[in-house]
Amino acid sequence: MNLEKKPLLRVLGLKTYFISFGGERIVKAVDDVSFEVSQGERLAVIGESGCGKSTVGLSILRVLPPSARIVAGEILFEGEDLLKKNPKEMARIRGKKLSMILQDTMLSLDPVFTIGYQIEETLHRHTELRAEALHGRMKELLWDVKIPGPERRLKQFPHEMSGGMRQRIVGAIAFSCEPKLLIADEATTNLDVTIQLQYLNLLKDLQKRTGVTLLFITHNLGIVAELCESVIVMYAGKIVERSPVMDIFDAPAHPYTKALLQAAFGLQDLSKRKPIRGEPPNLAKLPPGCSFHPRCAFAQELCRQEEPGEISLGPKRSVKCWYFVKNIH
Repeated sequence: MNLEKKPLLRVLGLKTYFISFGGERIVKAVDDVSFEVSQGERLAVIGESGCGKSTVGLSILRVLPPSARIVAGEILFEGEDLLKKNPKEMARIRGKKLSMILQDTMLSLDPVFTIGYQIEETLHRHTELRAEALHGRMKELLWDVKIPGPERRLKQFPHEMSGGMRQRIVGAIAFSCEPKLLIADEATTNLDVTIQLQYLNLLKDLQKRTGVTLLFITHNLGIVAELCESVIVMYAGKIVERSPVMDIFDAPAHPYTKALLQAAFGLQDLSKRKPIRGEPPNLAKLPPGCSFHPRCAFAQELCRQEEPGEISLGPKRSVKCWYFVKNIH
């Protein structure tokens, strides 16, 4: 019997643009992105800074800055389109069913309130816990994220803790109401290597125990290999490749994915480091054809003229690349 996992989240044709006052300048941060995440899956979204991966996460939670607009698409969570929810309905969903861990913990934690107050605020809004039961749950959450002495920590302020501890606190708040989907946006970037590993192991442990679906946004391919099951690669606001995680490392299909891997491996052996040539394109003035062609060593005339469609490479694998189509198929 084929017990295929049911999609928890489906993003269909999502377009999120940053529009200047008066509409003179339009930045296509996310341009026709579609993907799905199954219940309990760990999916990575990777790419260079500015490729649109963080905007995807913010679009799902609908916490975009004022200049951003979702101009097209659907975001189906448990079968319901989040783009049709009003602000009150989204406020009830955020924190309870959908949570997000941001890169900068000092943007997530208010410096004028204690850690206990900030954890309590989320629990009070989304659960029926009160008094001793609420306080017990707060201490339990801190134990879950490996913070000793929770009674003392609950009375402290964010600036009294290290960056690693603050990241754990943010994780505790994100997991506090046992959400079904957790979006982690560059959650380990500001941590040193040792703390990164501890935090990743913590996330894996919490994910296994709670069954939460994890959408991990990162540029760190080492984290992808350690934590995730499948990957989507973004470039210039579009998905250029999607694959199970081991296939990405064993046989990357898109030239951009290959370039990312070559640049990442160079961090371990500088003699093999091969930086990606050129610069990411201006999202307000994208080149015609494939957006990667100005930086691609395999670019042909067709790549400069026409945007490639999505080519299936098998179950859960696809790529958008004219060179791959002409030279492999």
